[in-house]
Amino acid sequence: MREYYDRRAPEYDATAYEAADAGEVASLTAWVAGLARGRVLDVACGTGYLTRFLRGEIVALDQSQAMLEIASERVPGAELVRADVPPLPLDDDSFDRVFTSHFYGHLATAGERERFVDEALRVASEIVVVEQAWRPGLPHETWERRQLGDGSRHTVFKRYFRADELRGELHGKVALETPHFIGLAARRSGRLRAM
Repeated sequence: MREYYDRRAPEYDATAYEAADAGEVASLTAWVAGLARGRVLDVACGTGYLTRFLRGEIVALDQSQAMLEIASERVPGAELVRADVPPLPLDDDSFDRVFTSHFYGHLATAGERERFVDEALRVASEIVVVEQAWRPGLPHETWERRQLGDGSRHTVFKRYFRADELRGELHGKVALETPHFIGLAARRSGRLRAM
């Protein structure tokens, strides 16, 4: 997957945000900017498109060096970490919040998603997840064949969530719901161990 995201980095924003409805992207970025200030770990930060709206002391983590290079220009004050997750290579309770966007839906099994959430809630008392919403005509989960601008082809797992499904897995509160995006926050104290 690292090769896919290294190759996708230059076109990521155009396909993930610039191609989406501008009003929905504005709602998403305003919601992210309205999250409480704190020490925040952004897991799978990508190009830093949403990272730049987070407030406080930011650590941005991604597996792709090419993504981190773009993020470093966009969010110059953030500490950047290259790592594959899970596990998170960080100490217990070292953050106020773990933020992640468009990562959770790439974890192929409920077990992988549970492991990631357990790790996130080990390093922070809150996790905030942004995902693409399921819409009629989309499969709930699929292995998508994607062709990048450089001509390379990749197969990527993708799960699209309804708000109630995401809430059910994370035992959190849906705070943003548009036709294309879901934003949810869950706290360590409210999360049940079994999904």
